[in-house]
Amino acid sequence: MLKDFLLWIEQDLGPWGPVVLAVAYIPLTVLAVPASVLTLGGGYLFGLPVGFVADSIGATVGAGAAFLLGRTIGRSFVISKLKDYPQFRAVAVAIQRSGFKIVLLLRLVPLLPFNMLNYLLSVTPVPFGEYMLASWLGMMPITLTLVYFGTTLKDLSDVTHGWTEFSKTRWAFLILSLVASVVSIICVTKVAKASLEKALAENENNTDDMEVSPQLPIVADSPVDLHQPLIVKIDPSQNNHEQ
Repeated sequence: MLKDFLLWIEQDLGPWGPVVLAVAYIPLTVLAVPASVLTLGGGYLFGLPVGFVADSIGATVGAGAAFLLGRTIGRSFVISKLKDYPQFRAVAVAIQRSGFKIVLLLRLVPLLPFNMLNYLLSVTPVPFGEYMLASWLGMMPITLTLVYFGTTLKDLSDVTHGWTEFSKTRWAFLILSLVASVVSIICVTKVAKASLEKALAENENNTDDMEVSPQLPIVADSPVDLHQPLIVKIDPSQNNHEQ
């Protein structure tokens, strides 16, 4: 089905193709379906610059949609799933102290299942703006890598069914590119993992001291908007009594 969708984009949509590709991330991400086929397809259809922009925006918007769904009507469902991820308790506590940093590192390090991460983070106190920016930056390395590989595919069928026959020169080029990309990702992941482990270790001892519910420090149903002015109501009867 995704192959037919990509074929439709290639043949019928023209300049609107990148926009439709980006929008397609929303239902896949909300349904927790891996969207790597779309990422590869973006590279194949539009090349590295346009494909990367379309895929990066689409992945971020999709992550935002899943986050908002988990923070609103899907909140009860997400909370019911927290018991399946015991390691998330330390993550949630660390997010209270440094939300942007932890979300960024979680995008770079596969500590938790990527498809569920959007929903798990939705019940933490991280602000939506910080979540979006950190997710966008953190997903860039893997998005860029997949888009680049998409540009090397020979046929649209290769996007969904794997690579067909390549010449020796093409294979050599791909292997060298793969090695360079893997080395880069390993270096980034290693640094990010060390930073994440350090941040979690610093907060591990604080989990016992904090008043945290068994369901983790979830966001309240109606969080206070810190950007709105505080309105203090004065009781007129009390004022007259003082006079």
